[in-house]
Amino acid sequence: MTPFLLGMLSSLAASAIVLGLDLLRGSRPLWWLIAACSSFTGTGLRRIYRRQASAERDIARDLDRARWIKVLAGRGNVLTREAFSSVWSGKLSPDSVQVLLPDSRARQDSWLDQRSHDVQRFDPGYTRTLLRGQVRTNMDYLTHVTSARGNVELREFNLPNTCRVIATDRAAFLTFYSSSTHGRNSPCLYVRAPGLLYSIALQQFEIAWIHSSPVHRTHP
Repeated sequence: MTPFLLGMLSSLAASAIVLGLDLLRGSRPLWWLIAACSSFTGTGLRRIYRRQASAERDIARDLDRARWIKVLAGRGNVLTREAFSSVWSGKLSPDSVQVLLPDSRARQDSWLDQRSHDVQRFDPGYTRTLLRGQVRTNMDYLTHVTSARGNVELREFNLPNTCRVIATDRAAFLTFYSSSTHGRNSPCLYVRAPGLLYSIALQQFEIAWIHSSPVHRTHP
């Protein structure tokens, strides 16, 4: 196959992806078109949610079928909502659940404080103390609700707060945080394994996991 033909096909694939993204402006995005482009390029992209919050019903569906679960979050509110209720109630029993949240006890001028500073530019109510308190509250919830769960590991990290990853053995929901909007309002990518974006999602998680510290839980 000539370089010219390869270049033309790549251009067509890129154009198709742009068209798929543009269709997100409608009420019913054409997921099949995005998936077709993804299969051609090897990215693994299957869906794009205009807002991260819109993905929670599908997150719950994927968790129901997961052998393992990995979560890297910037605040962790989703972990206390309906999407994860079956995981914490014991209705589901995956082999392992690994959760990473920012270290709310880190010294001042931490990466969590940097994220607070970014958010405060467009939401003045988000002070350093407020975001730290929200993360701490969510971690307290998790330590309590998982106190009797031997398959759950909780850890804290002090690294750049740039994305959210909710991954299973089959797929991942990947959100890259913006410095100009809340994470819940950022687009969320649904990527399947195997694929480039799925590998990136797991890599983001593993890097944070290696540089994290365990949260000790009191077992009943």
